[in-house]
Amino acid sequence: MMEIFFETKDVFQLKDLEKIAPKEKGITAMSVKEVLQSLVDDGMVDCERIGTSNYYWAFPSKALHARKRKLEVLESQLSEGSQKHASLQKSIEKAKIGRCETEERTRLAKELSSLRDQREQLKAEVEKYKDCDPQVVEEIRQANKVAKEAANRWTGMYHNNTDKT
Repeated sequence: MMEIFFETKDVFQLKDLEKIAPKEKGITAMSVKEVLQSLVDDGMVDCERIGTSNYYWAFPSKALHARKRKLEVLESQLSEGSQKHASLQKSIEKAKIGRCETEERTRLAKELSSLRDQREQLKAEVEKYKDCDPQVVEEIRQANKVAKEAANRWTGMYHNNTDKT
């Protein structure tokens, strides 16, 4: 479809394109309108309403300028990415300066690891004894008391109703 515009460098109406596109480019007549609309939506073809008619056009120079703008945007993004990469590499180098592998550092890393393991073991042990926690036991007692009172109310109510009959 774009070739039609570029080769003729002319302005068309939809009905003109519906005649030309199937003959010259093999685009089915039923899909010309959809293809044209998608090109307009993508900004590759310009459309202007004049009176009651829509006119469509696209010139090679516009496509070239669009590609140049896209290229400039991509080049600036590449430049920014390269600068960010270089900055991160410098940060990595700075971080490595203070991290020489010494015996003390290795020993401290092992100690840290063993302390973390010990903390996890202690957490697991505390979790195991959670059922014996006085606060948890008291909460269970209170729940039992409420359940017992409710059961007594219901059974007492049932017995009272049966006594009256």
